[in-house]
Order: sequence, then structure tokens, then C-alpha cells
Amino acid sequence: MLAPLLASAAAVLWVLLPAYLASAFATFSRGRGPAMDFGRVWSRDGRRVLGASKSWSGFLLGGTLAVPFGLLEAGLILAAPPSLRIVPELAASVPAAIPVVALISFGAMAGDAVGSFVKRRLDLPSGSRALLLDQLPFVLLPIGVGLAVDPGLFATVFVRWEGVLWLLVFTLGLHTAFNWVGYWAGLKKVPW
Repeated sequence: MLAPLLASAAAVLWVLLPAYLASAFATFSRGRGPAMDFGRVWSRDGRRVLGASKSWSGFLLGGTLAVPFGLLEAGLILAAPPSLRIVPELAASVPAAIPVVALISFGAMAGDAVGSFVKRRLDLPSGSRALLLDQLPFVLLPIGVGLAVDPGLFATVFVRWEGVLWLLVFTLGLHTAFNWVGYWAGLKKVPW
């Protein structure tokens, strides 16, 4: 019982590591650069589409810096002896892993923007705290798209109760930890 649970934990962390890193790296921009919504308001409610805290520099920096780590993961698992492969291959080769890693990395940034969009529609100001909306969209968007375009990888990892459990444990725990570190390092204005 313990071995499958630990294997599932390793698989979830392995697949989502580029998403977690993208989210952390996005804070390095410190919100500088043009806002993703360019200051536009949503015509249906008169509020900003995303808010000032979502910048193109954060989106691009986060996604771009996470991709090499994902490609390193792809190469490491392919180089490992078959008996030591306890996590899934991201693709059959490192070049073939580029779309998967880009999906996870930039999908995380897009998911974070979707979370901000929903928060604005709920009339929550930019930087306000919203349990689950602050933590889950950045992993759920790449997983959802991944299930549609690469079910062999994503369904194997996430369409099981163990995968969902570890997704919640890691995402809620790591996201909280990274945000506090970013806040104390002066990279974030709020610790969530």
C-alpha cells in the first residue's frame, strides 16, 4: 500500500515541477512590465480583466525559466536505467518533451491568469486572498489541457485518487511555502 502511494507522490511532483517552478520564477519580475490585460476593463462588470498583479514579464519569465528544468527532468528519466524509473517519462526524447514541458510551464502561468480573472469577476481586488483560487488554477489548467492532448501521461498520473491527493497536498503546501519565501524575499507584495 505504501509503495504505490509514494510512487504516485513522486509522479505528481515530477510532472508538476515545471508548473511549481514557473509560479515561483514569475515573482522574479516583481510585477514590472505591461499588465497582461493592458489596463483594460471587462465590459460586463467594469472591473479590470486580470488586474495589475499579472504582468507579461512575470508570465514570460516564469514560463521561460521553468522550461529548462522540465527538459532536464525529461533527459534524466530517459537516461536512468529502467529499474530506477519510478516516475513517468515526459516524452520519448528530450526534443519531444518540449511541447509537454511548455504546456506545463506556460499552462501554469495561463492558469494563474484564469484564477485572477475569476477573482476580478467575484469583485476581489488584485492581491486579495482567495482560498483555492490562489492555489489551484495554475495546476488545473495544464492538467486539463494535458488530459486532452497527452492522456497517456496525464491520465496515468492524475486520474487516480492518489494523484488527486498528492496534487492537493503538494500544490497547497508548496504554493503556500513558495509564496511566503517570495514575500519575505521582497519578491511578492502579499504572502499568498
